Amino acid sequence: MANNNKIVNQLRALVLLTKTEEQVARTRISQARTDAVRSELTQNADNAAARTLEITEALRGLGGVPDVVTPTLGRLSATLKTTFEQAAPFEEALLSDLSLEHQLLDRAVYVKVLAEQAGETQVRQLAEKLVRAHEATVEWLTVVLAEEALGGPAALVATPVQKVAGGVARTVNAPVRFWANTVNNAVETVKHAGEGTSDRFSAVTDRAQYLTEAVRETLTAGRRASLRRAEQIARRDGNKDAAEAARSAREELGDVSADELPIKNYDQLAVGDALKAIKGLKESHDIRVIIRYEETHKSRANLVSAAQTQLASLAKEAVGVDA
Repeated sequence: MANNNKIVNQLRALVLLTKTEEQVARTRISQARTDAVRSELTQNADNAAARTLEITEALRGLGGVPDVVTPTLGRLSATLKTTFEQAAPFEEALLSDLSLEHQLLDRAVYVKVLAEQAGETQVRQLAEKLVRAHEATVEWLTVVLAEEALGGPAALVATPVQKVAGGVARTVNAPVRFWANTVNNAVETVKHAGEGTSDRFSAVTDRAQYLTEAVRETLTAGRRASLRRAEQIARRDGNKDAAEAARSAREELGDVSADELPIKNYDQLAVGDALKAIKGLKESHDIRVIIRYEETHKSRANLVSAAQTQLASLAKEAVGVDA
């Protein structure tokens, strides 16, 4: 009976954590870089929802009363997690996700052992299923982190606030946290101010967004021209390091010509031949250049997806995960 009490307590904890996992996965859907990743995250969220129901049924089978508050706490936990992580660099958000998955995995392993000792076959089988699911998610998140470490672009993209936080984190975190909280408070205020105010706010923000995009395009164009000029001057003066730095910045903007790409005659290749060439790339830098070029000039989703898959293969190799 003592072991059953432990199992019940652990299953209740798993319901809370699994509900959090589901909500986090649904939040991450908006950060997916490709449709394939978006579909995978949607499936992960749906699977987590299904696991929540299975764990709840296991609780009932042991005579435990499902905690009606737990699902709400799980959603609240996920909301708080994704809100506060906006003021942290993107990699910290991923590490937080990974920590959640490790906790789920460790608890599932613990429940499996408890169920074996108590002779609860159905609970043991459920625990084994949970172990397999969380092992797979831990591996996926580990690879995403490795992609980020290789320079990305990773399967998930940082939100605008996380991009700001990532750039500032090395010097000071407080202003970024204050700014993120200020934005969140402002949004929350508008949300509760009534439909009329919300409509006016939407009209203003739509115009502001339009103007912001126009300014961004102008600045980007100017930055590209400046970088090209800086690279030319650096090469003329024999400053190789400065020239390479300018070129790297251009590559991040996708501002490279076809003859600068790591695949010869890339623009003249048929899609099938381009796919084959991308799969042959072995340097993360070269893959990033192709992805940025495609996103900026071509927008061929199948080639971007192929490059992303190749980068994931390099990331798996880096962390010792079988492809």
